[in-house]
Order: sequence, then structure tokens, then C-alpha cells
Amino acid sequence: MLELDIEYSFGGISLSNFEKEYLAIAIKQFKHFKERAEKGIQQLSEKELHWKPSGESNSIAIIIKHLSGNMHSRWVDFLTTDGEKHYRDRNLEFIDDANESKEYLMQKWEEGWKLLFKTIENLKAEDLDKTVNLRQQPLSVLQAVQTEMAHISYHLGQILYIGKQIKDKDWIILSIPKIGLKEFNDKVTKKV
Repeated sequence: MLELDIEYSFGGISLSNFEKEYLAIAIKQFKHFKERAEKGIQQLSEKELHWKPSGESNSIAIIIKHLSGNMHSRWVDFLTTDGEKHYRDRNLEFIDDANESKEYLMQKWEEGWKLLFKTIENLKAEDLDKTVNLRQQPLSVLQAVQTEMAHISYHLGQILYIGKQIKDKDWIILSIPKIGLKEFNDKVTKKV
């Protein structure tokens, strides 16, 4: 049988380079999420990080601990062990200890992100086709990365929403202001 060496293109990216491009985009997106959350967290005091909008809600401190716990579980030995590690105590992530300092919380935050970036930056294009397990359920590496991206995005929205609830008019908008699209577009156009 004759095999043809055909390179397909998708959005200007050849499929032979798609995996590398995907990993680069994923890293860039994760860095954006981290930076955006940190700009929100910086606006808040230690006490405000522990504020909850209601009894059943999570504080930003809880979300920080949960994301860190998730990253410690998912990204340690990512390709060889289940993403839900036996040592993880997820329930503890959802207990808000008002004595946890902002410094402590940010240390936990950084530790989780370092694991995520170290793992993803060391993935090779061919790794995206491999299968990993999460709670004993098989999924592709690409799917695992996408699952984490959605999970972090979800909690990033919560962090920013809670921060805005706390600060109200004093909140520094981290995206396009409600009224200000023209000014934003003018600013972006000037950079080009």
C-alpha cells in the first residue's frame, strides 16, 4: 500500500506541529489565568481573602487551597499515576482557617502552579496522544490539560467575582470596563 506524506493545515498550523502549538497555547493561557487571579488577590487584605458571601460559599482562601491541592494531585507524576492521589485530603481544602496568612496562602498557590508549569513545559508533542487516569477513568493527556484549564478558569471567575463583591467600586477592573470598550480598543490599536 502506498503511503502519502501529506501535511494538513488547520488555521495556519500544520497538523504535524499542532501538538507543539497546543502546548504553547495552553502554557500561555495558564500563565494568563495565574496572572489575572494574582492581580485580583493583590487588591485584597488577608481578612478579605477569608470573607465568604454566604455560609455555603467558598472564600478566596478556600479556592486558593483547593486549586493548589488539585494541582499537587494532578501534576505530580502526571503520566504515570492517577491524577487523584491517595495523599490528597480534598475535604481539608474546603475548611477555611482564618489564621492562614496571605503569605501562607500565596506560598501554597505558587507551589501548585510550579508543579503544573513544570509538568506541562516538559510534555512532548507525542505525549498528547497518551492516556492518563483521573479517578481511575482514562482520558487523553490533551483532555486532561483541557479539563484542568476549564477547572482553573471556573475558579478564577469565582476569585474575581468575590473580590469585586468585597471591593465594590474600589475594585480595579482587570478586563474591559463595562463602559469603556471604545477606549480599550483605541488603546489596543495604538499598541499595534
